[in-house]
Amino acid sequence: MEEIEKYIKAFLSQNKIDITANKAALFKSFIENEENINSVKIIQENQRKIMVNWKLKTRIDDIISQSISLPNGTVNKNYETKIDFDKLGWSDFISFEIQGLEQIGLEFNTEDKILFGNPKISGDLKIQILFRVKGEDDNIIPNVKTITLIINPDPKSLWKNIKSDQDDPFWKEDNIKVSDNFLDKKIVIASKRGRSHANVGSFRDDHFTYKNINDSGWSVVAVSDGAGSASLSREGSKISCDLIVSYFEEHFTPENLKEFDETLFNHHNKTGENTSKKISRFVYENLSKAAWFVNKELEKTATKLERPLKDFHATLIFTLVKKYDFGYAILSFGVGDCPIGLINKDMTEIKLMNWLDVGEFGGGTRFITMPEIFQSEQFQTRFGFKLVDDFSYLMLMTDGIYDPKFVVEANLEKIEKWNEFLVDLQGENEEGLKVDFNYENAEIADQLSNWMDFWNPGNHDDRTLAIIY
Repeated sequence: MEEIEKYIKAFLSQNKIDITANKAALFKSFIENEENINSVKIIQENQRKIMVNWKLKTRIDDIISQSISLPNGTVNKNYETKIDFDKLGWSDFISFEIQGLEQIGLEFNTEDKILFGNPKISGDLKIQILFRVKGEDDNIIPNVKTITLIINPDPKSLWKNIKSDQDDPFWKEDNIKVSDNFLDKKIVIASKRGRSHANVGSFRDDHFTYKNINDSGWSVVAVSDGAGSASLSREGSKISCDLIVSYFEEHFTPENLKEFDETLFNHHNKTGENTSKKISRFVYENLSKAAWFVNKELEKTATKLERPLKDFHATLIFTLVKKYDFGYAILSFGVGDCPIGLINKDMTEIKLMNWLDVGEFGGGTRFITMPEIFQSEQFQTRFGFKLVDDFSYLMLMTDGIYDPKFVVEANLEKIEKWNEFLVDLQGENEEGLKVDFNYENAEIADQLSNWMDFWNPGNHDDRTLAIIY
């Protein structure tokens, strides 16, 4: 009764009516009236309902206007994010549903509150959250909150793939791949035009050639990367690789190699004198002559075509391998920024068979077309030799592979980086593309070529990779 009295007094006072002493008895009778008591209760209940409704409406409005930021996604790239109800203050939700996900390629796990999937379309996409909060009737239409989810385009889709001009006199295939026997091992090579070239319809500048020189027992692999700034570098790389093979076909005959075979035998058995010096001299004399031969033939080609030699700028790396009863002899040469890596049988050591011509601001690259490399005091350090019982992989690659996968030159001498590279080749990559090095795998060339489509921001150069395994 006291509460009723206070309420009516306050109400009358708001209307400028005061209860005087001579009206006290009348007021007491008034507030005890059953009808007036019920009227006050009805008013108070309605006020409570109004307050509850107002709080409910403001709560819903706060949720609808609440800023929600979802991580950006990318088309064809797996997406996953948690919508944390506790952090958002949504503990009073009694129902929750997201609409508009199917067309995007996403789903929502209501139990774990995980938004996931593989987006198929790009743009500033609108998704609708349908929700009810505690205090709302289950039968009413849900509230709608719109959130913007930004899905970026697949970067690959932004690049064009324009075929190169097949009528050009120096045309070469945009992509090429091959697998074959290599001594008692296998070889797989793929060379792929870079996206930067495909985007404008220009040519693949990389090249490779290999040959099993059966009469001698030696096999040779050459890889070259034509300089992007040189207008005929694609021809320079092709000529360089082809000439290396033809040179050793002519000069690596059993007769010419008989003494070297004996030196290697004595070196292995530690029975000869000065075998290390003899090997170094043989490697230097024969491989330097091959490199010089390439340089002079490129010069002749440039003269014949009335073009400056620099138009044919190209790097060049090559290896010669022979299987003996006591192991494998591996000879190497390199000019430019393309590495040759030899991984031992148990995958615990890496031997970098050449040093790279790299310099500050990218100004250190050298090319087989440059006469000064033959006059440099460092020329003799461009050659490599290794005699091993066996090996797991011998790899030659251009910087289109080296730059994205090894990043810096120092990583080329770390076995853990090469093991990471092999794991990548074997399928642990974003695209899930795998190269199966089983000898029975007839699809390995296709697999390597497909793997070489990997995406790496800022690295869109030609890619060539030769693997002896």
